[in-house]
Amino acid sequence: MDGLFAQIFTAAFLATFIRSVVPLLLTALGGLFSERSGVVNIALDGLIIFGALAGAVAAKTLEPSLGALAPWFGWLAGMIVGGLIAWIHAVLSIKYRADQVISGTAINLLATGVPAVILTALYQTSTESPKLEQGLPLWGVGELRFSPPVYFAFLVVALTWYVLYRTPYGLRLRATGEQPGAAASMGVNVRRMRYSAVILSGVLAGTAGVFLSIGNLDSYVRNISAGSGFIALAALIFGQWKPLGVLGATVLFGFLQALSIALGGSDLLPPTLVSALPYAITILALILTGRSRAPRALGRPYDG
Repeated sequence: MDGLFAQIFTAAFLATFIRSVVPLLLTALGGLFSERSGVVNIALDGLIIFGALAGAVAAKTLEPSLGALAPWFGWLAGMIVGGLIAWIHAVLSIKYRADQVISGTAINLLATGVPAVILTALYQTSTESPKLEQGLPLWGVGELRFSPPVYFAFLVVALTWYVLYRTPYGLRLRATGEQPGAAASMGVNVRRMRYSAVILSGVLAGTAGVFLSIGNLDSYVRNISAGSGFIALAALIFGQWKPLGVLGATVLFGFLQALSIALGGSDLLPPTLVSALPYAITILALILTGRSRAPRALGRPYDG
């Protein structure tokens, strides 16, 4: 058993663990802003995919002229596209008062088909984009070398906590998600707050996609999110819609994902059980969470 423990828990495992946490953490923090404002964001998985696609395509397009700078512009493109797709969700949910779950689901469905159409039009293949000569740079030592979105993700945890609890914007955001009528009576523009929060969720989820496509890999591939958006949504609920709670939940789920990858190379558990482990634990965590207290106005259109 000691030999198996030493074989699994190595520097390579730690690197895999951190890389597993990052897309979940960025996406869940984005979802936190949206849902704290009162807008359900089921579209997180689709936002990851659109961000990953935009980052890879933009970086590959700009690579001949910009060289090593191209992935940085790819990151920017992923953030912008993620924000734009989230803005569509915001318009449908806030202006037209569409069902927020259905709107988010529609974006997820679009994310299953639109990338294949774009890839076919650009590269005559529906499964992946051409590989980059060089993705985002790696910073660190030995096996613990990571692209900039990794460091950005953990910085965003501190920034989110500060913004949420130490700034007027955070106070208005929390009030908007709890009592939008009372917030409006104090001069808060509820719709503007919700638009900004949903768009920010798209920017962060788009960054998660960029990490997957050009920060961890060197191209976009089909199903690149592997359900990360839904696991991030579960982490958001498990973390009680709080920054530090979200960090703890994503660390737990990221650890389980890394463990499933490590156990996949051993004979300790059946391969099918190993691959299902992170998703099974995610469901179990939601069951054990019980009645999490969501923001009171979550999912309710604002009538004022």
